[in-house]
Amino acid sequence: MVAGTCNPSYSGGWDRRIARTREAELAVFPSQDPLDRADFNAVEYINTLFPTEQSLANIDEVVNKIRLKIRRLDDNIRTVVRGQTNVGQDGRQALEEAQKAIQQLFGKIKDIKDKAEKSEQMVKEITRDIKQLDHAKRHLTTSITTLNHLHMLAGGVDSLEAMTRRRQYGEVANLLQGVMNVLEHFHKYMGIPQIRQLSERVKAAQTELGQQILADFEEAFPSQGTKRPGGPSNVLRDACLVANILDPRIKQEIIKKFIKQHLSEYLVLFQENQDVAWLDKIDRRYAWIKRQLVDYEEKYGRMFPREWCMAERIAVEFCHVTRTELAKIMRTRAKEIEVKLLLFAIQRTTNFEGFLAKRFSGCTLTDGSQKKLESPPPSTNPFLEDEPTPETEELATEKGDLDQPKKPKAPDNPFHGIVSKCFEPHLYVYIESQDKNLGELIDRFVADFKAQGPPKPNTDEGGAVLPSCADLFVYYKKCMVQCSQLSTGEPMIALTTIFQKYLREYAWKILSGNLPKTTTSSGGLTISSLLKEKEGSEAAKFTLEELCLICGILSTAEYCLATTQQLEEKLKEKVDVSLIERINLTGEMDTFSTVISSSIQLLVQDLDAACDPALTAMSKMQWQNVEHVGDQSPYVTSVILHIKQNVPIIRDNLASTRKYFTQFCIKFANSFIPKFITHLFKCKPISMVGAEQLLLDTHSLKMVLLDLPSIGSQVVRKAPASYTKIVVKGMTRAEMILKVVMAPHEPLVVFVDNYIKLLTDCNTETFQKILDMKGLKRSEQSSMLELLRQRLPAPPSGAESSSSLSLTAPTPEQESSRIRKLEKLIKKRL
Repeated sequence: MVAGTCNPSYSGGWDRRIARTREAELAVFPSQDPLDRADFNAVEYINTLFPTEQSLANIDEVVNKIRLKIRRLDDNIRTVVRGQTNVGQDGRQALEEAQKAIQQLFGKIKDIKDKAEKSEQMVKEITRDIKQLDHAKRHLTTSITTLNHLHMLAGGVDSLEAMTRRRQYGEVANLLQGVMNVLEHFHKYMGIPQIRQLSERVKAAQTELGQQILADFEEAFPSQGTKRPGGPSNVLRDACLVANILDPRIKQEIIKKFIKQHLSEYLVLFQENQDVAWLDKIDRRYAWIKRQLVDYEEKYGRMFPREWCMAERIAVEFCHVTRTELAKIMRTRAKEIEVKLLLFAIQRTTNFEGFLAKRFSGCTLTDGSQKKLESPPPSTNPFLEDEPTPETEELATEKGDLDQPKKPKAPDNPFHGIVSKCFEPHLYVYIESQDKNLGELIDRFVADFKAQGPPKPNTDEGGAVLPSCADLFVYYKKCMVQCSQLSTGEPMIALTTIFQKYLREYAWKILSGNLPKTTTSSGGLTISSLLKEKEGSEAAKFTLEELCLICGILSTAEYCLATTQQLEEKLKEKVDVSLIERINLTGEMDTFSTVISSSIQLLVQDLDAACDPALTAMSKMQWQNVEHVGDQSPYVTSVILHIKQNVPIIRDNLASTRKYFTQFCIKFANSFIPKFITHLFKCKPISMVGAEQLLLDTHSLKMVLLDLPSIGSQVVRKAPASYTKIVVKGMTRAEMILKVVMAPHEPLVVFVDNYIKLLTDCNTETFQKILDMKGLKRSEQSSMLELLRQRLPAPPSGAESSSSLSLTAPTPEQESSRIRKLEKLIKKRL
């Protein structure tokens, strides 16, 4: 290598190493000097030192400072380089010292490990003898314990056999349990003959004790004959304690024999052929068992252990026997069962079941057929308040009782149905009775309505519901409560069928049957109204009482509809889960909906018919002779008068059912507006001034119709959007028709285009009617109709069939025209 030159690659590597070293140094010792930054830029640094031309005057001073800084850096670098000459030798010496230290450390660790192994061996030698002593102690303890148990078992068996022979049941009860507990420790030693022999002696003693105790109870309480006059003995009380330890069959046998002997008198007193066995004296059965329970508590309450629940077992067995006996006698004398007698027996029986629930817990109810009632889910149904329980009130409650404050619902009765289940096959008597009673109730409602007449007008609180409706559902409630307490099975389905029958009868006989009758032709006019119309008088209308009656029937039907839905929900809560699907009152609700629709239709027809003479007068006016536009025409005043007379009465009597008043308004608008447009087409020919007057009248009617829901009311409410939309759409069409009539028919193209623009449902039939209103001749109309057909937009392919269908079916205007022809024909013949 030539002196004074350097290898470029070596120089670049050296620069990179210097740069990395500098970065590491900066990471350890941060510096704020711009010269130390990795992204140092000389130009920017110079511009920083000399920002302006005037600052160049100090250039010599700056250069001197930088040279001084360079000289200091060179000195520092030289010192560091010289200091590194001895680093290699110092490093090697330090490495050698470290290796020696590691070798010394390994030696010490090995010495510690050897000493630890020796210590462990010494500990094992010390503990080996201790473990042997522990095992010996454990085996010795087990042997001593086993010998003690064996001694106790042998002595206990001997004592047990001796006490059994002497009937020392009190000592036997304590000893037997101890012997059996000790014997459990010898189950794994049964292979030893002596142990097996002791086990067999214990079993033999248990068998002997069971037979001996049963014999003692048989002697004390013989199956035939009367009880011992001396009462229970302490021996029998101790014997019961022994029976608790013996085979459970011994205990069951004692209980069975005692209960059988205790109820033997009952079976004799209440045999099927005895007078007291019939339903009218059913109280005596329950009085007898109550006396027996008191007698048991006094004489035998301390003899049997409390956990045997003997009093409850006696009562439960009495219930099973009574249910069987009552079922047998009712099958034999089924023809003698009357509804009052049946309800009396059921009421007394359910009261007795409630008495049992208060006194006993029901823990002995092991009969598979006797199940506790499941608690129904909490009801949110407003149809009924909590029903009274049979323990607190009579089944047959009066209407006043139903209005009492709600009472907290009693807890489920585990004894419910334990006796009363036997009455369920005979509940058809109750169902037939309710059928008859409901029939008589409906007939009474019909007679009362005829006698009292229609309800009085009520404009303050809205249309009142007929009183008979509330009476009917109160009676339904009473029947449902009674039947649900008797049974939740098929009888509830039968009662539901009866409810359906008389709901329909009420709807047709009381509601539909009392709606005012009208012998109307289409349009709502009677024969007499046609005659009066001919004479120029007003058409016949419903009286104020008839309007109130229709509103009352509508309100009643609405109440019946809502209450019937609630009745269906409550019936589903009461009936068994498997029968819920058979509860369906949809048909009856539809019937009440039909009554509501009929009532609304009658109100609409009445108001519609009242407006007919005014519309007829409008169509008969000579509109081509009108010379100037004045106030609204008399026919408009007549229509407004009828609306102001009828609508406030209807609104006030339907205040409780606002939605149906809204339906009335919508149906009236849907009926009146097409009829008005039909009569508007009959006004021909019409002059320009006449068309203007008609347009003014149409606008007046439009404003009245928009205000129809609140007309005559002190409280102004905004009309429902659905109603407003119908009125605006219909009356706007009438206004557009008149605007087309008012437009000049020349030039033809402009007139036809104006018609297409104003009437969105434009067609040739309506266009021809407008031309007739303008008084144009047929020759003039043909060219205009042809031009209209050319300028009408082509209908979509799917709309052609629908349009052809709509042309074949009669329109409301055509139908109304036919009706008018029929009316004229009737007038001529009369």
